[in-house]
Amino acid sequence: MSELESAPEFESEPPAAEADTGALDWGVDTHPDINPDLCGTVTHRAGGEATVVLATTPAMVADGRGLVHGGFVFGAADFAAMVAVNDPHVVLGAAETRFTAPVRLGDAVTCVATIDAEKGRKRSVSVVCSVEGQVVMTGTFTTFVLDRHVLDR
Repeated sequence: MSELESAPEFESEPPAAEADTGALDWGVDTHPDINPDLCGTVTHRAGGEATVVLATTPAMVADGRGLVHGGFVFGAADFAAMVAVNDPHVVLGAAETRFTAPVRLGDAVTCVATIDAEKGRKRSVSVVCSVEGQVVMTGTFTTFVLDRHVLDR
């Protein structure tokens, strides 16, 4: 019996395809063209806080045992900090980070960013990244909100 002959027949019209609602709009005003496959996806943003989730992929692996390179985790943490500030002209000035546990291929890394202090154009943002509740990276990101795009200087 061929595949076509064994395929179930519809008694009525096929069900309508589900509407593609796309990603939720969290009102993100920064980094509009960032690649979520490399830097994560925004899952929350409100009042100086943001959450970004990074799904790790084979392209992020640093060795034959599935260790994910920390630069990808850092990128997701940086993106979470930028979204917490949420200004189109926010830039990273400095970061102090600590990696506390390895990230493995297939892990989903959740980065939660919170603005701790604001003085003029400067924002200090704390970020905690975890995998299934285990902290894998912490950091303090110093950001600056500029009057115009950094490349226009």
